[in-house]
Amino acid sequence: MNKEIRMQTFQLDGHADSFLPENKDWKLVWNDEFDGTELDTSKWGFRLNFWGQRLKTFTTEGVELDGESHLRLHMIRKGDDFYSPHLQTGSLTYDTPKDSGGFWPFGKLEEPKFMHRYGFYEIRCRLPKNRGWHAAFWLQAPGVGSHPDARFAGVECDIMENYRQHFDGKMIGGNLWGGYGKDARGSGHFSWDYEETADGWHYYAVDWSPDGYDFYADGRLIGKVVPPEREAEKHLVLEKEGCGWLREGSVAVGPVSQVEQFILVSTECHGYRGPGFMSAGTGHKAGTPAPVLEQAVLPDYFEVDHVRVFDRM
Repeated sequence: MNKEIRMQTFQLDGHADSFLPENKDWKLVWNDEFDGTELDTSKWGFRLNFWGQRLKTFTTEGVELDGESHLRLHMIRKGDDFYSPHLQTGSLTYDTPKDSGGFWPFGKLEEPKFMHRYGFYEIRCRLPKNRGWHAAFWLQAPGVGSHPDARFAGVECDIMENYRQHFDGKMIGGNLWGGYGKDARGSGHFSWDYEETADGWHYYAVDWSPDGYDFYADGRLIGKVVPPEREAEKHLVLEKEGCGWLREGSVAVGPVSQVEQFILVSTECHGYRGPGFMSAGTGHKAGTPAPVLEQAVLPDYFEVDHVRVFDRM
């Protein structure tokens, strides 16, 4: 895979540039520059539930706009517990609490604020400093796993997650499909070395088209997921023998979503989902913070300059 992709600049007055693949013509179709001092709730909602249950660590607090076109999602400590916000432009069907009457398996489904199919999705951001929580930029379909063909159910497309950054210096991204739990499958679980920039700002993006997914970090092509009909392009380089992580430059094969998906800009404090999840050990008790959070130095936040979506012209 050729990682040397030439990028073109998109300029927006008064704001940082975007960097898009040069061999295509693009138009901006959705964005948030985080101007002003209040979150634009016509664009963003909060994820508060996890698989039908209220997850203690998710909160509507800790959201700050600094008046200089930056969003900050803060970690908050209250007593022995830690909280952080999780923003989204739609919602996952599985998250909705069951109807209290017990007849309908889901609760009230919320109208999405923004969903889209295909395009170039970009974030410019600074990452949190502490271990024990992580930031992410990703896309999700409301009904992941609801159809045996993931093209029609959608996928979870993780453009960037930094939960490994403070443990082994790696960033990760890639796709999941087929639902969650024992039926979950994945393709293109890419990892790459985190490299600091002079000012701390980073660009992470995905170019999603019927031909697949191209993942970018700071203008560099990290990896690709192509549909099964392009199997001949498959090129997997394992991070290490016996693991599922692919090194930068790999080309994986997997389904390409044909349905609209929503955007998530999220943070999560570890431990509350239960044992074995990220910083939580195998004997960890669900609903409690990962022990490493006791070492957190606050304030700490995930800082976002912009989120933009472009379509091909």
